[in-house]
Amino acid sequence: MKNDFLVRHKKDWQRNKTLYLMVLPVLLFYICFHYKPMYGALMAFFDYRPAKKLFECDFVGLENFIRFFESPYFGRVVRNTLAISIGSLIIGFPAPIILALMLNEVRNMKFKRITQTLTYLPHFISTIVVCGMIIQFSLSDGLFNNIIAFFGGERQALLQNPSLYRPIYIFSGIWQGVGWGSILYLAALSGVDTQLYEAAMIDGAGKWRQVIHVTLPGIMPTIIIQLILNIGSLMSVGYEKTLNLYNESIYETADIISTYVYRMGIGGQDWSYSAAVGLFNSVINCILLVVANKMSKKLTETGLW
Repeated sequence: MKNDFLVRHKKDWQRNKTLYLMVLPVLLFYICFHYKPMYGALMAFFDYRPAKKLFECDFVGLENFIRFFESPYFGRVVRNTLAISIGSLIIGFPAPIILALMLNEVRNMKFKRITQTLTYLPHFISTIVVCGMIIQFSLSDGLFNNIIAFFGGERQALLQNPSLYRPIYIFSGIWQGVGWGSILYLAALSGVDTQLYEAAMIDGAGKWRQVIHVTLPGIMPTIIIQLILNIGSLMSVGYEKTLNLYNESIYETADIISTYVYRMGIGGQDWSYSAAVGLFNSVINCILLVVANKMSKKLTETGLW
């Protein structure tokens, strides 16, 4: 039995060794940057001091989590994180699907390629540059205010207005990611059987009915998988963009969990507390992922596992 096992896997290695070597860097990346750092999550349960080894520090249990729940910032950072995440999900998730459906209907290939290139380009602009552009455009004499003034509005420093921060964040994120996100749906659209469209046209279905009854059902598994992944990362609003855009005047609507962790961990050097907040965030994401996958399996029979 053991020899059969070894022979079978030796043959498999000889047949697929190129594929195994290709996946090796990816595997090493996840081990080094995703699994190994999990050890650091244990800091949440200790009063960590850099001068000592982790298990030499005082064990405090759930004290750091209780501190976070009782903190005056708890409600603010959770509320802002959810508001930005849910807003991005509701408005931003359908955007690449709509763009892919529109591009799929374009028959002028030159126009289609130009449109794809223009919508893909923002994805390759670094976050720092995007934030610099947003800051410049949001100044009282910037591009956004020029447009507002053209239509009769009043000029103002947009990023000093707490009520405007979330729309600016969400729509700039859509602008940056809509083209890149549409690639996956365009690939899924290419796999839809063309005979289904021919049958729909014979039945008298117009373009809109073809989209509803042929196109969307054809790419629905891809949409559902992407939706589950988005729900599973609902609490993971990246700190890089927020850190470069927000200021003290808009903390009330801009401060999120990841920036709070950054301030407490790097700025305040409260390592254990920031680890507890980050672990809380990750646990909520994990729960959301499991619940979303379970509901999807129950309603659509499609899921990640």
